[in-house]
Amino acid sequence: MAAAPLTLARTQPVAAAALAVAVVGIAAILGAYFFQFVVGLKPCPLCLEQRIAYYVSIPLAAMILLGLSVGSSRKVLTLGLVAIAIAMLYNTGLGVYHSGVEWHWWQGPTDCSGAAPDFSTGGSLLEQMNKTRVVRCDEAAWRFLGVSLAGYNVLVSLFLAAVAAWGALASWKAYGSSSVSQ
Repeated sequence: MAAAPLTLARTQPVAAAALAVAVVGIAAILGAYFFQFVVGLKPCPLCLEQRIAYYVSIPLAAMILLGLSVGSSRKVLTLGLVAIAIAMLYNTGLGVYHSGVEWHWWQGPTDCSGAAPDFSTGGSLLEQMNKTRVVRCDEAAWRFLGVSLAGYNVLVSLFLAAVAAWGALASWKAYGSSSVSQ
């Protein structure tokens, strides 16, 4: 059973990389939705921003797989994988930033780790306070083995960036060797 993925990785690294990005990316987003809608952990603005790289990379990986099936050029497929690698590296940096904010190593954005909302707009103060729910970026809502969801996003994003870069490099090498032999 483990031989099939290894064979795919050796024979078609672009397909293997795109498939891995799509599957792992979908699993990561479904995990985020699980924590949001089933467990009830509301995402902060930085959490929502970290999802954007997945929203870009998953469809791009699917388009790479489609491009492979219709015979797209190696350059286009390689460029798609490079774009995924860049998006995931950016997301890794964003996750590191968010983790640092959670550990109070540096200041986070003021919209989710700054002062409390202004309740001086009128009406019942108690009613306004009960309706206001500030999801803070500088407080980890959940940790497992000491690592928050932002920390796990760092690991997943870094893995996906490495997979996409590996696929792009393998595609580039295959393109270079095929152009030399012609």
